[in-house]
Amino acid sequence: MKNAFFTSLLVLVFLNVFTQNNDVINTGYKKITYKELSDEAIKLIADDWMLVAAGNFTNKFNMMTANWGGLGWLWNKPVAFIFVRPQRYTYEFTEKEVYFTLTFFEEKYRDILKLMGSKSGRDMNKMTQSGLTPFETENKSIAFKEARLILECKKIYASTLNAESFIDKSIDSNVYSKKDYHKMYIGEIMNIWVKK
Repeated sequence: MKNAFFTSLLVLVFLNVFTQNNDVINTGYKKITYKELSDEAIKLIADDWMLVAAGNFTNKFNMMTANWGGLGWLWNKPVAFIFVRPQRYTYEFTEKEVYFTLTFFEEKYRDILKLMGSKSGRDMNKMTQSGLTPFETENKSIAFKEARLILECKKIYASTLNAESFIDKSIDSNVYSKKDYHKMYIGEIMNIWVKK
């Protein structure tokens, strides 16, 4: 009887994992490794911009447009790092969630990215206004079917910037006159999906 129970449990777990992985595949994406990522990192973030999203369908989620961050190799892991100010609504979600996603879009979505970066999810329903279609990844993160590239990251380090650490003091006075320092999150890149 115990063996039958454990066999059934294993089958259910397998089906659940298969279904979750299949859900992302069914959205029209192909999973790749960081070695296959051909985008130029600085252009990708500085020029193309990204949508940072955290949360899930169960407990709510939010997203914001960002173009400060980076991709690289740290602590023997492929990583992404992002910066979120504490007054941003997305901050609540990046603080409490283990995962966040970075989604990148074709140029035709630029106006949507401008809207997502200029309005707060506290004041408007970003999903209704954006026209984007959210879906959950295998780790229950939020991504968008319109994205051409999705990075799913697991937080491994977080730290708030501070005045004392700036070597170039003009950055502190020019960017942080209100002393509302960004929090930096470093996430291990766990999954990468590209549009098929």
